[in-house]
Amino acid sequence: MQFTGTADFSHDHPEKIGVLVTNLGTPDAPTPSALRRYLAEFLWDPRVVEVPRPLWWLILHGIILRIRPKRSARAYAGVWQPGGSPLLTHTAKQAEGIRSELQARYGNNVLVAFAMRYGNPGVGRVLSELQAQGVRKLLVLPLYPQYSASTSASTFDAIAQDFTRRRWLPDLRFISHYPDYPPYIQAMADHIKAHWKQHGRNQKLVLSYHGVPLKYLMKGDPYHCECHKTSRLLAEKLGLEKDEFMTTFQSRFGREEWLQPYTDETLKALAGKGVKSIDVFCPGFSSDCLETIEEIDEENREYFMEGGGEGFSYIPALNATQGHIDALTRLIEDNLQGWEIPSNDPDELAARVERAEAQKNAVYPGRDL
Repeated sequence: MQFTGTADFSHDHPEKIGVLVTNLGTPDAPTPSALRRYLAEFLWDPRVVEVPRPLWWLILHGIILRIRPKRSARAYAGVWQPGGSPLLTHTAKQAEGIRSELQARYGNNVLVAFAMRYGNPGVGRVLSELQAQGVRKLLVLPLYPQYSASTSASTFDAIAQDFTRRRWLPDLRFISHYPDYPPYIQAMADHIKAHWKQHGRNQKLVLSYHGVPLKYLMKGDPYHCECHKTSRLLAEKLGLEKDEFMTTFQSRFGREEWLQPYTDETLKALAGKGVKSIDVFCPGFSSDCLETIEEIDEENREYFMEGGGEGFSYIPALNATQGHIDALTRLIEDNLQGWEIPSNDPDELAARVERAEAQKNAVYPGRDL
Protein backbone atom coordinates (compact mmCIF):
# COMPACT_ATOMS: atom_id res chain seq x y z
CA MET A 1 0.00 0.00 0.00
CA GLN A 2 1.17 3.50 -0.85
CA PHE A 3 0.69 6.01 1.95
CA THR A 4 -0.04 9.69 1.35
CA GLY A 5 2.89 11.65 2.67
CA THR A 6 3.79 15.27 3.38
CA ALA A 7 6.76 15.75 1.08
CA ASP A 8 6.46 19.52 1.24
CA PHE A 9 6.66 19.59 5.05
CA SER A 10 8.96 22.15 6.64
CA HIS A 11 9.69 22.67 10.32
CA ASP A 12 8.60 26.29 10.18
CA HIS A 13 5.19 25.38 8.78
CA PRO A 14 2.50 26.72 11.15
CA GLU A 15 0.41 24.09 12.93
CA LYS A 16 -3.36 24.51 12.89
CA ILE A 17 -6.48 23.06 14.45
CA GLY A 18 -8.96 21.98 11.80
CA VAL A 19 -12.74 21.81 12.05
CA LEU A 20 -14.38 19.68 9.38
CA VAL A 21 -18.15 20.11 9.02
CA THR A 22 -19.83 17.36 7.00
CA ASN A 23 -23.25 16.65 5.57
CA LEU A 24 -24.84 13.84 3.59
CA GLY A 25 -24.08 14.84 0.04
CA THR A 26 -25.47 16.00 -3.24
CA PRO A 27 -25.23 15.24 -6.96
CA ASP A 28 -23.04 17.53 -9.05
CA ALA A 29 -25.94 18.49 -11.30
CA PRO A 30 -29.69 17.84 -11.66
CA THR A 31 -29.12 15.34 -14.48
CA PRO A 32 -29.72 11.58 -14.71
CA SER A 33 -26.01 10.83 -15.18
CA ALA A 34 -25.01 12.91 -12.13
CA LEU A 35 -27.79 11.30 -10.07
CA ARG A 36 -26.66 7.84 -11.17
CA ARG A 37 -23.12 8.51 -9.89
CA TYR A 38 -24.38 9.97 -6.64
CA LEU A 39 -26.95 7.27 -5.92
CA ALA A 40 -24.48 4.51 -6.80
CA GLU A 41 -22.11 5.80 -4.11
CA PHE A 42 -24.81 6.58 -1.56
CA LEU A 43 -26.88 3.43 -1.87
CA TRP A 44 -23.87 1.10 -2.05
CA ASP A 45 -22.77 2.12 1.45
CA PRO A 46 -23.47 -0.91 3.70
CA ARG A 47 -24.29 1.48 6.54
CA VAL A 48 -27.18 2.87 4.49
CA VAL A 49 -28.57 -0.39 3.10
CA GLU A 50 -27.95 -3.44 5.26
CA VAL A 51 -28.59 -6.12 2.65
CA PRO A 52 -26.12 -8.87 1.59
CA ARG A 53 -23.87 -7.33 -1.02
CA PRO A 54 -24.37 -9.78 -3.95
CA LEU A 55 -28.17 -9.51 -3.72
CA TRP A 56 -28.08 -5.75 -3.24
CA TRP A 57 -25.70 -5.29 -6.20
CA LEU A 58 -28.22 -6.98 -8.47
CA ILE A 59 -31.11 -4.88 -7.14
CA LEU A 60 -29.15 -1.62 -7.20
CA HIS A 61 -27.64 -1.98 -10.67
CA GLY A 62 -30.38 -4.06 -12.22
CA ILE A 63 -33.37 -2.00 -11.09
CA ILE A 64 -32.80 1.13 -8.97
CA LEU A 65 -30.04 2.80 -10.99
CA ARG A 66 -32.00 2.18 -14.17
CA ILE A 67 -35.16 3.89 -12.89
CA ARG A 68 -34.51 6.28 -10.03
CA PRO A 69 -31.86 8.67 -11.49
CA LYS A 70 -34.22 10.12 -14.09
CA ARG A 71 -37.02 10.64 -11.55
CA SER A 72 -34.66 12.11 -8.95
CA ALA A 73 -33.07 14.42 -11.54
CA ARG A 74 -36.48 15.98 -12.23
CA ALA A 75 -37.00 16.54 -8.50
CA TYR A 76 -33.56 18.13 -8.06
CA ALA A 77 -34.12 20.36 -11.09
CA GLY A 78 -37.10 21.84 -9.29
CA VAL A 79 -35.03 22.95 -6.27
CA TRP A 80 -31.63 23.61 -7.89
CA GLN A 81 -29.99 26.95 -7.17
CA PRO A 82 -27.28 28.91 -9.05
CA GLY A 83 -24.66 27.67 -6.57
CA GLY A 84 -25.81 24.04 -6.68
CA SER A 85 -28.21 22.01 -4.61
CA PRO A 86 -29.78 23.64 -1.54
CA LEU A 87 -27.90 21.25 0.76
CA LEU A 88 -24.58 22.28 -0.78
CA THR A 89 -25.23 26.02 -0.62
CA HIS A 90 -26.60 25.95 2.92
CA THR A 91 -23.72 23.78 4.20
CA ALA A 92 -21.18 26.11 2.59
CA LYS A 93 -22.82 29.11 4.29
CA GLN A 94 -22.85 27.29 7.63
CA ALA A 95 -19.14 26.53 7.34
CA GLU A 96 -18.47 30.16 6.45
CA GLY A 97 -20.49 31.35 9.45
CA ILE A 98 -18.64 29.04 11.82
CA ARG A 99 -15.32 30.09 10.28
CA SER A 100 -16.08 33.76 10.87
CA GLU A 101 -17.00 33.13 14.52
CA LEU A 102 -13.94 30.99 15.30
CA GLN A 103 -11.44 33.15 13.45
CA ALA A 104 -12.75 36.21 15.28
CA ARG A 105 -11.67 34.42 18.48
CA TYR A 106 -8.58 32.49 17.41
CA GLY A 107 -7.39 34.06 14.15
CA ASN A 108 -6.12 31.80 11.39
CA ASN A 109 -4.90 29.18 13.86
CA VAL A 110 -8.28 27.40 13.54
CA LEU A 111 -9.33 26.39 10.03
CA VAL A 112 -12.89 25.46 9.08
CA ALA A 113 -13.84 23.45 6.00
CA PHE A 114 -16.79 21.37 4.87
CA ALA A 115 -17.14 18.09 2.99
CA MET A 116 -19.88 15.78 1.80
CA ARG A 117 -20.06 12.10 2.74
CA TYR A 118 -21.17 11.32 -0.81
CA GLY A 119 -20.36 13.42 -3.84
CA ASN A 120 -18.34 16.62 -3.80
CA PRO A 121 -16.45 18.15 -2.11
CA GLY A 122 -15.33 14.71 -0.99
CA VAL A 123 -13.96 13.86 2.46
CA GLY A 124 -10.56 12.71 1.16
CA ARG A 125 -9.94 15.82 -0.90
CA VAL A 126 -10.82 18.18 1.93
CA LEU A 127 -8.70 16.24 4.44
CA SER A 128 -5.74 16.57 2.08
CA GLU A 129 -6.30 20.31 1.83
CA LEU A 130 -6.44 20.65 5.61
CA GLN A 131 -3.29 18.59 6.06
CA ALA A 132 -1.45 20.72 3.49
CA GLN A 133 -2.40 23.80 5.51
CA GLY A 134 -0.81 22.38 8.64
CA VAL A 135 -3.77 20.84 10.48
CA ARG A 136 -2.42 18.49 13.15
CA LYS A 137 -5.54 18.35 15.33
CA LEU A 138 -8.88 17.69 13.67
CA LEU A 139 -12.43 18.00 15.00
CA VAL A 140 -15.16 16.48 12.81
CA LEU A 141 -18.77 17.64 13.13
CA PRO A 142 -21.30 15.73 11.04
CA LEU A 143 -24.45 17.86 10.89
CA TYR A 144 -26.72 15.06 12.11
CA PRO A 145 -28.11 16.01 15.53
CA GLN A 146 -29.54 12.52 16.12
CA TYR A 147 -27.14 9.59 15.84
CA SER A 148 -27.69 6.78 13.39
CA ALA A 149 -25.28 4.21 12.05
CA SER A 150 -26.48 5.16 8.57
CA THR A 151 -25.34 8.77 8.96
CA SER A 152 -22.92 9.54 11.81
CA ALA A 153 -21.17 6.16 11.74
CA SER A 154 -20.96 6.22 7.96
CA THR A 155 -19.16 9.56 8.17
CA PHE A 156 -16.68 8.07 10.64
CA ASP A 157 -16.15 5.17 8.23
CA ALA A 158 -15.18 7.64 5.49
CA ILE A 159 -12.72 9.42 7.79
CA ALA A 160 -11.22 6.13 8.97
CA GLN A 161 -10.92 4.76 5.44
CA ASP A 162 -9.06 7.89 4.36
CA PHE A 163 -6.76 7.64 7.36
CA THR A 164 -5.69 4.12 6.38
CA ARG A 165 -3.85 5.72 3.46
CA ARG A 166 -2.17 8.55 5.36
CA ARG A 167 1.30 8.38 6.82
CA TRP A 168 0.82 11.23 9.31
CA LEU A 169 -2.49 11.23 11.12
CA PRO A 170 -3.88 14.20 13.01
CA ASP A 171 -5.22 13.94 16.54
CA LEU A 172 -8.92 13.29 16.03
CA ARG A 173 -12.13 14.22 17.83
CA PHE A 174 -15.51 13.24 16.42
CA ILE A 175 -18.89 14.66 17.49
CA SER A 176 -21.22 11.72 16.91
CA HIS A 177 -24.48 13.44 17.92
CA TYR A 178 -26.05 16.37 19.78
CA PRO A 179 -29.79 15.64 20.08
CA ASP A 180 -30.16 17.28 23.51
CA TYR A 181 -27.52 20.00 23.29
CA PRO A 182 -29.17 23.01 24.97
CA PRO A 183 -28.03 25.70 22.48
CA TYR A 184 -29.33 23.54 19.61
CA ILE A 185 -32.70 23.11 21.32
CA GLN A 186 -32.83 26.84 22.09
CA ALA A 187 -31.92 27.78 18.52
CA MET A 188 -34.80 25.68 17.17
CA ALA A 189 -37.24 27.08 19.71
CA ASP A 190 -36.27 30.68 18.90
CA HIS A 191 -36.50 29.91 15.18
CA ILE A 192 -40.00 28.45 15.48
CA LYS A 193 -41.18 31.30 17.71
CA ALA A 194 -39.91 33.83 15.18
CA HIS A 195 -41.84 32.03 12.44
CA TRP A 196 -45.01 32.03 14.53
CA LYS A 197 -44.62 35.72 15.29
CA GLN A 198 -44.33 36.54 11.60
CA HIS A 199 -46.80 34.04 10.09
CA GLY A 200 -49.08 33.02 12.95
CA ARG A 201 -49.33 29.68 14.71
CA ASN A 202 -51.37 26.73 13.45
CA GLN A 203 -53.27 24.12 15.43
CA LYS A 204 -50.56 21.44 15.71
CA LEU A 205 -46.77 21.29 15.27
CA VAL A 206 -45.58 18.23 13.34
CA LEU A 207 -41.90 17.39 13.90
CA SER A 208 -40.80 15.27 10.94
CA TYR A 209 -37.51 13.35 10.95
CA HIS A 210 -35.87 11.31 8.22
CA GLY A 211 -36.87 7.69 8.63
CA VAL A 212 -34.75 4.53 8.85
CA PRO A 213 -35.82 0.89 8.60
CA LEU A 214 -37.43 -0.46 11.76
CA LYS A 215 -34.88 -3.29 11.87
CA TYR A 216 -32.15 -0.74 12.64
CA LEU A 217 -33.97 0.16 15.86
CA MET A 218 -34.41 -3.53 16.66
CA LYS A 219 -30.64 -4.00 16.25
CA GLY A 220 -29.88 -1.23 18.75
CA ASP A 221 -29.62 1.96 16.70
CA PRO A 222 -30.52 4.85 19.09
CA TYR A 223 -31.87 7.14 16.36
CA HIS A 224 -35.56 6.61 17.16
CA CYS A 225 -35.03 7.42 20.85
CA GLU A 226 -32.90 10.46 20.13
CA CYS A 227 -35.51 11.90 17.75
CA HIS A 228 -38.20 11.59 20.41
CA LYS A 229 -35.87 13.15 23.00
CA THR A 230 -35.24 16.13 20.74
CA SER A 231 -39.00 16.52 20.18
CA ARG A 232 -39.72 16.36 23.91
CA LEU A 233 -37.07 18.94 24.80
CA LEU A 234 -38.12 21.25 21.98
CA ALA A 235 -41.79 21.01 22.97
CA GLU A 236 -40.88 21.81 26.58
CA LYS A 237 -38.91 24.85 25.45
CA LEU A 238 -41.90 25.98 23.37
CA GLY A 239 -44.33 25.33 26.23
CA LEU A 240 -46.41 22.84 24.22
CA GLU A 241 -48.78 20.27 25.67
CA LYS A 242 -48.65 16.66 24.45
CA ASP A 243 -51.62 17.11 22.12
CA GLU A 244 -50.08 20.19 20.49
CA PHE A 245 -47.19 18.42 18.75
CA MET A 246 -46.26 15.04 17.31
CA THR A 247 -43.22 13.22 15.94
CA THR A 248 -43.29 11.53 12.52
CA PHE A 249 -40.80 9.96 10.09
CA GLN A 250 -40.46 10.69 6.38
CA SER A 251 -38.55 9.57 3.27
CA ARG A 252 -39.02 5.83 3.55
CA PHE A 253 -37.72 3.75 0.66
CA GLY A 254 -38.54 0.21 -0.40
CA ARG A 255 -41.16 -2.21 0.90
CA GLU A 256 -39.93 -3.07 4.39
CA GLU A 257 -41.29 -1.43 7.53
CA TRP A 258 -39.65 1.82 8.63
CA LEU A 259 -40.00 3.92 11.77
CA GLN A 260 -43.58 5.04 12.34
CA PRO A 261 -45.77 7.01 12.25
CA TYR A 262 -45.05 7.88 8.61
CA THR A 263 -45.23 11.59 7.83
CA ASP A 264 -47.15 11.23 4.58
CA GLU A 265 -49.80 8.87 5.95
CA THR A 266 -50.16 11.03 9.07
CA LEU A 267 -50.76 14.20 7.08
CA LYS A 268 -53.28 12.47 4.84
CA ALA A 269 -55.30 11.50 7.92
CA LEU A 270 -54.93 14.49 10.28
CA ALA A 271 -57.68 16.66 8.85
CA GLY A 272 -60.15 13.81 9.20
CA LYS A 273 -59.31 13.72 12.89
CA GLY A 274 -60.18 17.37 13.41
CA VAL A 275 -56.74 18.94 12.86
CA LYS A 276 -57.37 21.60 10.23
CA SER A 277 -54.07 23.52 10.30
CA ILE A 278 -50.49 22.43 10.95
CA ASP A 279 -46.94 23.72 11.10
CA VAL A 280 -44.23 21.29 10.00
CA PHE A 281 -40.60 21.52 11.14
CA CYS A 282 -37.77 19.03 10.57
CA PRO A 283 -35.40 19.04 13.60
CA GLY A 284 -33.07 16.40 12.16
CA PHE A 285 -32.26 18.39 9.03
CA SER A 286 -29.59 21.02 9.63
CA SER A 287 -30.16 22.37 6.11
CA ASP A 288 -33.07 22.54 3.75
CA CYS A 289 -32.72 20.00 0.95
CA LEU A 290 -34.79 17.93 -1.44
CA GLU A 291 -36.39 16.04 1.46
CA THR A 292 -37.67 19.21 3.10
CA ILE A 293 -38.40 21.47 0.14
CA GLU A 294 -39.89 19.01 -2.33
CA GLU A 295 -41.09 16.22 -0.06
CA ILE A 296 -42.47 18.24 2.87
CA ASP A 297 -43.35 21.67 1.51
CA GLU A 298 -44.76 20.36 -1.76
CA GLU A 299 -45.82 16.70 -1.65
CA ASN A 300 -46.92 16.51 1.97
CA ARG A 301 -48.52 19.95 1.86
CA GLU A 302 -50.66 18.61 -0.98
CA TYR A 303 -51.53 15.44 0.96
CA PHE A 304 -52.74 17.48 3.92
CA MET A 305 -54.75 19.99 1.94
CA GLU A 306 -56.34 17.32 -0.25
CA GLY A 307 -57.29 15.44 2.94
CA GLY A 308 -59.35 18.40 4.15
CA GLY A 309 -56.71 20.61 5.73
CA GLU A 310 -57.18 24.36 5.70
CA GLY A 311 -53.78 25.70 6.73
CA PHE A 312 -50.25 24.38 6.18
CA SER A 313 -47.00 26.15 7.02
CA TYR A 314 -43.54 24.70 6.52
CA ILE A 315 -41.00 26.16 8.94
CA PRO A 316 -37.60 26.20 7.16
CA ALA A 317 -34.60 24.39 8.58
CA LEU A 318 -32.15 26.35 10.72
CA ASN A 319 -29.78 26.63 7.75
CA ALA A 320 -27.21 29.42 8.29
CA THR A 321 -29.32 31.54 10.63
CA GLN A 322 -27.27 33.26 13.31
CA GLY A 323 -28.87 31.27 16.11
CA HIS A 324 -27.81 28.03 14.42
CA ILE A 325 -24.28 29.29 13.75
CA ASP A 326 -23.96 30.34 17.40
CA ALA A 327 -25.16 26.92 18.61
CA LEU A 328 -22.79 25.01 16.31
CA THR A 329 -19.87 27.25 17.25
CA ARG A 330 -20.52 26.64 20.96
CA LEU A 331 -20.73 22.90 20.30
CA ILE A 332 -17.38 23.01 18.53
CA GLU A 333 -15.74 25.08 21.26
CA ASP A 334 -17.04 22.70 23.93
CA ASN A 335 -15.37 19.84 22.09
CA LEU A 336 -12.11 21.72 21.56
CA GLN A 337 -11.56 21.93 25.32
CA GLY A 338 -8.12 20.68 26.30
CA TRP A 339 -6.54 21.40 22.93
CA GLU A 340 -4.23 24.37 23.17
CA ILE A 341 -4.69 26.79 20.29
CA PRO A 342 -1.27 27.01 18.56
CA SER A 343 0.31 30.43 18.65
CA ASN A 344 2.58 29.98 15.60
CA ASP A 345 4.86 32.69 16.93
CA PRO A 346 7.45 33.46 14.21
CA ASP A 347 10.36 33.31 16.67
CA GLU A 348 9.25 29.86 17.88
CA LEU A 349 8.87 28.60 14.31
CA ALA A 350 12.36 29.84 13.47
CA ALA A 351 13.74 28.20 16.61
CA ARG A 352 12.07 24.93 15.59
CA VAL A 353 13.88 25.01 12.24
CA GLU A 354 17.17 25.72 13.99
CA ARG A 355 16.74 22.77 16.36
CA ALA A 356 15.79 20.44 13.52
CA GLU A 357 18.81 21.48 11.45
CA ALA A 358 21.14 21.02 14.37
CA GLN A 359 19.74 17.55 15.08
CA LYS A 360 19.94 16.53 11.41
CA ASN A 361 23.54 17.73 11.02
CA ALA A 362 24.56 15.92 14.21
CA VAL A 363 23.09 12.56 13.13
CA TYR A 364 22.99 12.73 9.30
CA PRO A 365 25.66 15.29 8.27
CA GLY A 366 25.48 16.40 4.67
CA ARG A 367 22.13 14.71 3.93
CA ASP A 368 18.86 16.37 2.95
CA LEU A 369 15.98 15.07 5.04
